[in-house]
Amino acid sequence: MLKEPIQIALVDDHKLFRSGMAALVSNFKRYNILFEAANGQELIDTISKGIVPDIILLDISMPVMDGVEAAQVLRAKYPGVRVIILSMFEDAEKVLLMVKMGVKGYLLKDSEPYEVEEALLKVSQGELYYPEFVTRHLITNFNSKLENIKLNPREIEFLLSYRHRAYL
Repeated sequence: MLKEPIQIALVDDHKLFRSGMAALVSNFKRYNILFEAANGQELIDTISKGIVPDIILLDISMPVMDGVEAAQVLRAKYPGVRVIILSMFEDAEKVLLMVKMGVKGYLLKDSEPYEVEEALLKVSQGELYYPEFVTRHLITNFNSKLENIKLNPREIEFLLSYRHRAYL
């Protein structure tokens, strides 16, 4: 668990959205808005000056440097910083890409305030926060990869017997 107050960075190109999120997060106990940025480049520039947040609420679609590029830089240079993606879309490809890149959470911009607080709490405790649609995308992707795996009869028998024992 992170030391309180937990320092948050908000990164989104829409000032009004950032202001609303900052007001919302400021109402949650335990969290402090460390800084805001309008794009990934501003985020990286600020962090490179030594102003490093514990958690970043990161929009995917932004000019200059988008959230995908910013997440790649964060993963390489600041792997200890936890990232929660903010997005307007349930884009399966981007969701899967961000999960593979190690983001700790994913929130739709129309999430309820309690979901934002829950995501911050879980991620600050070292857990993951993915809503149902992310799980659905992951399972669909996993199942589609399973279709390409060929098992011999003995492997199938083993898996079926294991599954049966798991339900007993």
